[in-house]
Amino acid sequence: MNQSAVTTYPVTDGVSQALETTLRGVDELLPQADWVQKLARSEATGVPLRIKLGLDPTAPDIHLGHTVVLNKMRQLQDLGHQVIFLIGDFTTLIGDPSGRNSTRPPLTAEQIKVNAETYYTQAAKVLDPARTEVRYNSEWCDKLGARGMIELSAKYTVARMMERNDFHQRFTDGSSISLHEFLYPLLQGYDSVALRADLEMGGTDQKFNLLMGRHLQQEYGQDTQCVLTMPLLVGLDGEHKMSKSKNNYIGITEDANTMFAKVLSISDTLMWNWYTLLSFKSLAEIAALKAEVEGGRNPKDAKVLLAKEITARFHSAALADAAEQDFNNRSKGGIPDQIDEVSLSGAPLGIGALLKQANLAPSTSEANRLIDGGGVRVDGTAISDRGLKLEAGTYVVQVGKRKFARVTLG
Repeated sequence: MNQSAVTTYPVTDGVSQALETTLRGVDELLPQADWVQKLARSEATGVPLRIKLGLDPTAPDIHLGHTVVLNKMRQLQDLGHQVIFLIGDFTTLIGDPSGRNSTRPPLTAEQIKVNAETYYTQAAKVLDPARTEVRYNSEWCDKLGARGMIELSAKYTVARMMERNDFHQRFTDGSSISLHEFLYPLLQGYDSVALRADLEMGGTDQKFNLLMGRHLQQEYGQDTQCVLTMPLLVGLDGEHKMSKSKNNYIGITEDANTMFAKVLSISDTLMWNWYTLLSFKSLAEIAALKAEVEGGRNPKDAKVLLAKEITARFHSAALADAAEQDFNNRSKGGIPDQIDEVSLSGAPLGIGALLKQANLAPSTSEANRLIDGGGVRVDGTAISDRGLKLEAGTYVVQVGKRKFARVTLG
């Protein structure tokens, strides 16, 4: 039996504080008692814990929803532990079936390579690069081969695999489940064996896969990792999880002005959840700020502070200040200092067609809807006539609060 399994380490004030940091905003920590002992062992021996996060490069960009787990990694990194940013270049070839009601189409090796190149650069805006170990799971998965894959598959049963909610539901519905999808949780679990992880982190939709790592470590005679799941960040719509497919996201590579304005667009209620999951302020600071708002302070003040913190993290404090000024300018009906310059032909041109061609609306029908809603201005004047045609000239066209273009029509 491993020494760490039989030795009980004292739970000091430092360990208790580390546990409090760990639990901030967490959905589940399993088993918590094991994690307390891991923290205590690390403090007593001076050996950092190995904390793993795996991300599949299914798309080239990371949004704020992804950074919920990255923020937690940074908090644990700041406690002195070793974080491992694992890029699942091999598992992406399979496609994570978690939460899916159909087989996920796999990406090509070329697509994965392009996406992976940008992933860590973006994650490093949250993590400390000097204290982050970057790994690719092709390092060990490629070496498994057919024999190794068969041996790995023998360590779990089909009956247990079918306990997964998504697999069970798809089987009940008669939807397709490919055999290779069973390999995904096995390989994610094997990553924990290869890395000898003490803790694996992920969203709530990853719980089955994270527990697989704990099971396989036991099968391979290792100390078993703990599992930490973070809630899925609710997006800008205040209803669904942040997702590109829902168009309710903030990409961490978006420009500072857009990022700032998008954060300000969330509801006053959702703001406090974002503070817990995204802010680096202490819980005591957040509680004090919330008490001020409940005591009569304008909630917009708190939201501005959050928007500036997030914008500064991914850009700079100076750009966050400039974004605040830009937002204030727009809210007063002013024109931003820098707007897109667009040249079009075909005067006289209908306002709907102009909005579409200037990329201010995705379609003419959507442009008409925006006009009906009073969201379109030309040179500061609200437009209500769908049939308006603009003659040759230069116009400042505004859609909503954030979209502007200086259109020269010939």
